[in-house]
Amino acid sequence: MAKVTELGYLGLSVSNLEAWRGYAAGIMGMQVVDDGEDDRIYLRMDRWHHRIVLHADGNDDLAYIGWRVAGPVELDELAEQLKNAGIPFEVASDADAAERRVLGLVKLHDPGGNPTEIFYGPQVDTSSPFHPGRPMFGKFVTEGQGLGHIIIREDDVEEATRFYRLLGLEGAVEYKFALPNGAVGTPVFMHCNDRHHSLAFGVGPMDKRINHLMIEYTHLDDLGYAHDLVRQQKIDVTLQIGKHSNDEALTFYCANPSGWLWEPGWGSRVAPAQQEHYLRDIFGHDNEVEGYGLDIPLKGLDVPA
Repeated sequence: MAKVTELGYLGLSVSNLEAWRGYAAGIMGMQVVDDGEDDRIYLRMDRWHHRIVLHADGNDDLAYIGWRVAGPVELDELAEQLKNAGIPFEVASDADAAERRVLGLVKLHDPGGNPTEIFYGPQVDTSSPFHPGRPMFGKFVTEGQGLGHIIIREDDVEEATRFYRLLGLEGAVEYKFALPNGAVGTPVFMHCNDRHHSLAFGVGPMDKRINHLMIEYTHLDDLGYAHDLVRQQKIDVTLQIGKHSNDEALTFYCANPSGWLWEPGWGSRVAPAQQEHYLRDIFGHDNEVEGYGLDIPLKGLDVPA
């Protein structure tokens, strides 16, 4: 069975390219690559030409998700698996592949309607060293683990779980917590490599296709630096610094220029071999600003005064 190997790239629809340029480079540390295309800019995190494309079409939402496979044989095998499962897809043209800076891809939609791409052969610019948009103590965690993780909207969690298992991801429910409407939240977390999870869904109702993107630094000081810059610029922080129980990452959640969330983090553990679930986080992650679709009781136990 062919499987995806990493969350390779994302396309994001945005309304303000310049605000995003300052946010992604000046605060988070990504390199902006401007190839002379007026309607987009590329964000670089490592040796790849890009990991994120910002499309200036005004939608301020997820545009597409790119999942990598090892090569052309695996792409053909996975396309056959999709066909046998009755899932429609389109083999992209050479021009489409060139636009994505890959050698080949297929396009489809996941059960939640999220535009999905499966590709192989990304353009890797080893001749051009990664140059961060602001001083960094380390780099981003990407090698063999993909660009990070995303939480996306899926109305039918069971159907979405079956779909992503068909693509080769593994995982299940990892948290049980009370939602504001009285229901019990049981989000699903899925992985395809050593990164604890590359994908999650089932956190509750969402207005946008995407709730948040997590990026991970190799050095704790880069997380602290990003946090200081976010605070200095008075950007909304929805969940204060805390440590998750599932991936054990130290993170915080802050708004981006498109009105959804980024989660800078550090110190995540690898995916466990067997399923576990948790009721809350280890510490922190207190709710600070509401209205971004993550008003959930993740915070750790209250510490007596």
